[in-house]
Amino acid sequence: MNSIDLKDRVAVITGGARGIGFAMAARFLNSGASVILWDIDAVRLQQARAELGSTADRVAIQTVELTDENSVGVAARASIAFQGRVDILVNNAGITGGNGKTWELDPVMWRRVIEVNLVAPYLTCRALVPHMVERHYGRIVNIASIAGKEGNPNASHYSASKAGLIGLTKSLAKELATSGVAVNCVTPAVAKTEIVHQMTAEHIQYMLAKIPMQRFVEVSEIAAMVAWLASEDCSFTTGAVFDISGGRATY
Repeated sequence: MNSIDLKDRVAVITGGARGIGFAMAARFLNSGASVILWDIDAVRLQQARAELGSTADRVAIQTVELTDENSVGVAARASIAFQGRVDILVNNAGITGGNGKTWELDPVMWRRVIEVNLVAPYLTCRALVPHMVERHYGRIVNIASIAGKEGNPNASHYSASKAGLIGLTKSLAKELATSGVAVNCVTPAVAKTEIVHQMTAEHIQYMLAKIPMQRFVEVSEIAAMVAWLASEDCSFTTGAVFDISGGRATY
């Protein structure tokens, strides 16, 4: 494992109790950071902190409904109080909402996917960006998807939400370009996490067939890329989209 210097940095990771978020938490801790895991699942948050073992003294947890402005605000204030600041925000939490033709998808689920995958990152940024600007330093990394670039069939809600997240990344980065706060996003191909269980077997096979490397991305590979984007070394890159799709991306 290459060494990324995150010593003494404090990171908020949404959806940090499992999957990609948990892998990022472990990588950040190994790089010297403290982490605050935000998740809706209080039980899994407790398990995640226990699984992080000897580094658990640098781990805080917050049960958060990320689509609720008040819940996010409470979590943001508690996170800042944990060690006096937040240097890094990773907007990782997301849902797929199942699969189906656009006209067959339930409007309630369509809206819920947009709320979790796009509105929630807006709310977390709204809550934490002023604090970062005040300190003249911050790193924000949004976990989008290759679906946001290409538009997966039978997943219009998910594809639209991730395309929106790419747009949010670019707009926010330009707004913060002279503030010391860098904003970037990554567009992974599918990883074998719990979110896959929300998809049909046919859709999973479709996504795998689109990857030239002919395998799923490992959560540790995503965590490695995010660790650099969250570091002080990422000083002149903002508003960028980083592909991690095994060759699938065409732009």
